[in-house]
Amino acid sequence: MTGTTVLVISDHELPTPELDGLFATGEFEPRHRTAGEVMTHPAQALGAEVALVSASLGLQRVALISQRLADACSSPTVLVFPQGDLAALESCVLGGFDYVVAPYQPALLRSRMSSCRERRRLARAVEEMAAAASLREYEQDLDLAREIQAGFLPDALPAPRGWDLSARTKPARQVGGDFYDAFELVNGRRVGFVVADVCDKGVGAALFMALIRTLLRHTAEHTGGWDAHDLEPDVGAAAAAAALTPLLSVGAGPLVQAVVGTNRYLARNHLRQGYFATLFFGVLDPVSGALLYINGGHNPPVLARAGGGHVLLQPTGPAVGMLADSGYLLHHVNLDPGDSLLVYTDGVVEARDTAGAQFGMEQLVRIACGSAPSASGLLDRVDSGLHDHIGTAEQFDDITMMALRREVPAPSR
Repeated sequence: MTGTTVLVISDHELPTPELDGLFATGEFEPRHRTAGEVMTHPAQALGAEVALVSASLGLQRVALISQRLADACSSPTVLVFPQGDLAALESCVLGGFDYVVAPYQPALLRSRMSSCRERRRLARAVEEMAAAASLREYEQDLDLAREIQAGFLPDALPAPRGWDLSARTKPARQVGGDFYDAFELVNGRRVGFVVADVCDKGVGAALFMALIRTLLRHTAEHTGGWDAHDLEPDVGAAAAAAALTPLLSVGAGPLVQAVVGTNRYLARNHLRQGYFATLFFGVLDPVSGALLYINGGHNPPVLARAGGGHVLLQPTGPAVGMLADSGYLLHHVNLDPGDSLLVYTDGVVEARDTAGAQFGMEQLVRIACGSAPSASGLLDRVDSGLHDHIGTAEQFDDITMMALRREVPAPSR
């Protein structure tokens, strides 16, 4: 009857006579290998329940052999034994290896193997508990980050008379780099709204999202109406060239200063981090429907006309945070009753199905130009289209949308 297989690793041709006596009992079947053979062909240890390694190989080689066995096959229990060098044995024991010494008796060897396996099992259990605790702590931190990031989104959107606004965001991870915002400007005479996409995803992008959102909103809310002398030199000419009417110019100051100031701060102070953001920042006059905007390298929003057709609001400048002296043109458009504007991030049009095909601009425009009872209803239609397209595929980018709709006045009686 074949006994338990023992791999004896030693550079000596024959192990100690005492160890040979252990195998004479027939309870253990030895396989003799040199350290070089085991390092070159670790699969030779397959089937061995225990590896007896000569302490004379030295702690470093014993550790390498143990690691090699663990990497290449089901790891046997590794025990060191002395071959006339007790100092070497002591070094291996201090290095964390269990050991056996003479007299080599089957019962003692089995007992040592059992206790060694139990310690290894307990050590693994402790490591798993520590890893689980670390994961819980990490998840708690992410939950906190998600709550903090959610706090940067507005609790409610402005609701000027005759207008309907709705927005939503869905990060690809627990936290993301997309954001939206909407707020009153110029003593309530204008409504500013932003949809932005910070490059990359995850915690780093979320930190820059918070910074960019704060800079944009704070600067816009603390800048008065239009005054060309107060603008940065590199945008004064661009603004004048836009031939703004007095009606539009009330919101030009907050818009220009917010975008240019945020871009300049990011490029001068955070260029090394390599983060930038595309954004669409609009300032709406709710009374006239006039919309003044800057598109900083962002996907073109879809302006769907009530009477049919659509307009894409193309970029008027680069993403913010790339070059400190970037210039931004001011463009304007008018929203008539029944018109709707859909602003979105690239996670919408670049959403992929299981075959890798993108949702695409064509589908988005078709949905944006379809009938919808409200701004929220329009976003529901886009969500439904995305859900049908993505199917079981994984969402790989943040998805953020905002819809702005000018209501049709009820007929007077």
